[in-house]
Amino acid sequence: MFENRGPHMVDSDYTPLSALDIFIKDLGIVARECASRRVPLHISTVALQLFLSGSASGWGRLDDSAVVKVYETLTGVKVEGKLAVMSKKKVLESLPPEWALDPLDDIRRLDNNLKTLVVLDDDPTGTQTVHDVDVLTEWNVESLAEQLRSRPKCFFILTNSRALSSDKASALIKDICQNLCTAAKSVGNNDYTVVLRGDSTLRGHFPEEPDAAVSVLGEMDAWIILPFFLQGGRFTIDDVHYVADSDRLIPAGDTEFSKDVSFGYKSSNLREWVEEKTKGRIPASSVSSVSIQLLRNGGPAAVCEHLCSLHKGSTCIVNAASDRDMAVFAAGMVQAELKGKRFLCRTAASFVSARIGIISKDPILPKDVGISKGKSGGLIVVGSYVPKTTKQVEELKLQCDHNLRTIEVSVEKLAMKSAEEREEEISAAAELADVYLRTCGDTLVMSSRELITGKTPDESLDINYKVSSGLVEIVRRIKTSPRYILAKGGITSSDIATKALEAKRAKIVGQALAGVPLWQLGPESRHPGVPYIVFPGNVGDSKALAQVVKRWARPLKLSSTKELLADAERGRYAVGAFNVYNLEGIEAVIAAAEEQKSPAILQIHPGALKQGGTPLVACCISAAEQATVPVTVHFDHGSSKQELMEVLELGVDSVMVDGSHLPLKENISYTKYISSLAHAKGMAVEAELGRLSGTEDDLTVQDYEAKLTDVNQAQEFIDETGIDALAVCIGNVHGKYPASGPKLRLDLLKNLYELASKNGVSLVLHGASGLPKELVQDCIKLGVRKFNVNTEVRQAYMDILKSPHTDLVHVMAAAKEAMKAVIADKMHLFGSAGKAN
Repeated sequence: MFENRGPHMVDSDYTPLSALDIFIKDLGIVARECASRRVPLHISTVALQLFLSGSASGWGRLDDSAVVKVYETLTGVKVEGKLAVMSKKKVLESLPPEWALDPLDDIRRLDNNLKTLVVLDDDPTGTQTVHDVDVLTEWNVESLAEQLRSRPKCFFILTNSRALSSDKASALIKDICQNLCTAAKSVGNNDYTVVLRGDSTLRGHFPEEPDAAVSVLGEMDAWIILPFFLQGGRFTIDDVHYVADSDRLIPAGDTEFSKDVSFGYKSSNLREWVEEKTKGRIPASSVSSVSIQLLRNGGPAAVCEHLCSLHKGSTCIVNAASDRDMAVFAAGMVQAELKGKRFLCRTAASFVSARIGIISKDPILPKDVGISKGKSGGLIVVGSYVPKTTKQVEELKLQCDHNLRTIEVSVEKLAMKSAEEREEEISAAAELADVYLRTCGDTLVMSSRELITGKTPDESLDINYKVSSGLVEIVRRIKTSPRYILAKGGITSSDIATKALEAKRAKIVGQALAGVPLWQLGPESRHPGVPYIVFPGNVGDSKALAQVVKRWARPLKLSSTKELLADAERGRYAVGAFNVYNLEGIEAVIAAAEEQKSPAILQIHPGALKQGGTPLVACCISAAEQATVPVTVHFDHGSSKQELMEVLELGVDSVMVDGSHLPLKENISYTKYISSLAHAKGMAVEAELGRLSGTEDDLTVQDYEAKLTDVNQAQEFIDETGIDALAVCIGNVHGKYPASGPKLRLDLLKNLYELASKNGVSLVLHGASGLPKELVQDCIKLGVRKFNVNTEVRQAYMDILKSPHTDLVHVMAAAKEAMKAVIADKMHLFGSAGKAN
C-alpha cells in the first residue's frame, strides 16, 4: 500500500487533505490491527513511526513533503518533481540565433577526405534523411568489402537489433564489427566511423551496443550521444531531451516512450540518462556536453576544440534544436576526425545526413522512379502500435476507404492461440490480399490494434516477434507483385524487407514524405525494382500516411457517371458522351477534356464492342483512370441481356439498358433486372422509354417504329426500375436529321424533367449531332444533362482518311486532332468546359 500510495501522492495528488490523510489513516489502522493480532508487519509499523517522528520534528501534517521524506527514508529512492512541459515557440525563440554560415558546404568540399560513415541501424527508419545511399541487410565479409572498396561517403547496415534481447543485440554488433574490420583490412580502407543509429535513440540497447562495438574496434576518444531529430519532433536543450507535441515540448522521460516494457527510461536529462542506463558506471557528473550556445556562438571550430579536449573514453551529449545546429556539430566533428580523433556515435537520423553533407530534395513521386502502370494495387503493411500510427491508420481509412481494401489480422491469433489458428489466420489474410492486389486494389494488411504485452520484457519481445513474423509470412505468400510496398513501423519494415522480400541490398532513393524513406529493392529481391516505402511509427501528423498512400496509389477515376450527371444538374450544364471506336478516338476525348478542363464520358456502342472487344473497353478504362479531369466509361444501347451481363464484369462506370423495342412491361422487367446487377457493382444505369428513329452503327429504326416518351409511363418506369438516367424520345433521331431540320417537342421535355428531377433521375438526349446550337442550349435549360455525340466526331475521322498522308502515324495524329476539335466545340456548347473538379 505504501509503495503504491507514496509515488501517487508525489506525482499526481496535490490536495493534502485527500490522499495524504487517507494514507496516514490507513497506515495507523494497519499498524494497530497487526499489533492486536500479533502479526509482525514491520514495514507498516516502521513507516508509521517514521511519519510520526517526522511530524514531531516539524514536518507539517498537511504537507506532502512529509510523506516524500518518509518514502525516501524507507526506500533510499530520491523523489524528484517532473520537469515542466514548455511552450515550443517560446523556448526556441529564447535561444541564440543560429550559426550564420552553412557548414554543409565545408563538409561537401572535404568529400574525398571524409571517413566512410558506416551506420548500424537498429531498424530501417534511420534511412529517412538521406538519398542515393546503399543499405545492406547482410553483413558478411564479402558484402562489406565490396561496399568499402568503392569508398562511399556512407552506407547502412540494417541490424534490426531493437527487436532482440540485449545479449543477442550485443553479440550481433560484435559480429558485424568483426566482419567490418576484416573487410576493411582486405581492401585497405580503415577510414570509417561507426554510427549506432537508433529508432528512438534513448530507447535502444545502451550501453550494451556501444560496449560491444568498442570491444572489437578499440577504445574511442568519446562516445557521442545525439538524439535530435527534427522530423520526429525530438529536441535537446540544456541537456534535457524533449518530444514536441504540437506547440509543446514534453520532457522525453514523461512521454509514452518511458512506458515501453523493453527499452524504458526515466531520465529526461541526458547526463542522468547515461547514469541511469549504465547503472551508475558512468556518473552524470562525468558526462560532457556540447551546448546550443557553443554551437550557435562558436561554430564548428568551437565544437572541434571541445571534442579534442575530451579525455579518452569520455561520453559527450549534444544539444540541438535545428538542422543547422546538427550541421555545425557534424562539421566540428569532421575537423576533430581530421586531427586523428576517433568517435563512436549513437544518434538519430538527422546526424547522418548532416555528417555526409546531404542536400535535401523534394519527396519522391511514382513518376520519379518510373513506376510501372500495371493493374496491381499497392500493399500497405502496418505493425507499429504507437498511438500516432493508430491515428494515422484511422485517417487513412477515412480518406481512402473507397479505394482501400483492409485486412485486419488478429494479434491474439498470431501470438496467443494454437499453431493451427495462427496458420489459418495467416493463410486467409495472404489469400485475400493476393486477390485484392490482383484486382487493382490498394490493400492494407494491419495487425489488430489491441496491444498485448507479456509479464516480462522477454515475453513482450516474443509476442512482438510472433506478430511480426506473422505479417512477414503473409507478405511472403502474396504472389502478385504490388505497385509499391509500404511498411509501417521499424521492426515491421525491417522484417518485411529482409525476410518477406528477401532483399539483401537496396538503394535509398530519397523520401516519400519528410522523414519517410523510400528504397528501390535490389535485383535479388522477390519484387525487383518495386518501390519500398519505410514509414516510421512516430513520423508525421495524423494525415501523413493517407497523404503518402494517395500519392502512390494507382491512378483512379476522379468521378462516376452518376456524380458527373449530379454535378451537371447542380451547375445547369450537360456532359458530352462521345462514342469511341479506337485509340485515336479515346485520346481525342481525353485530350479535349483535359485542355478544356471539362468532364467527359467515353461511350462504347455494341457495334464498337463487337469490333474492339475487351481491349477497347480496357483502353477506355485506363485512359479514364489516368486522365487529370473526371472521365468515365459508359456502354450504350445494351439490348442483349447476355452482352450486358458480360459488360458489367469489364469495369465500366455505367450502362444503358435498351429495352425500348420491348413492350412496356417487358422493358421494365428487363431494365429492373440489369439495374439490380449494375447497382450492386456501384454502376449507374441509363434506360430508354420510347424509341428513336434513325441509324447508328448499322442499327436502324424505321420512322414507323419510333415513338415518343410517354410522361404517364415514365413515372411507373422510374419507380419500378430504379434507373439513374432516362434517355428521352422527344423527336430526336440517331444519325442525320432530315433537310427540314429537327423538330423537338420541348414541351414534352419540360414535363419529363419536372417528373425526373423529383425522382433524382437525369435526362439524356441521344442524337445530339446536327442539332442547332440554340436548340441544344434550350434542351440544357429544360433539364438535359447528357448528350450523346457520334456522327459529327466520326465524320471528322472519315474526312481525314480522304486526305493524302505519307505515314499511318500521321493519319492517326491528324484524325485525333480533327476529332478533338469537334469534341472541344461540343464541350463549350454543352457548358461543361471549365467545370472539371
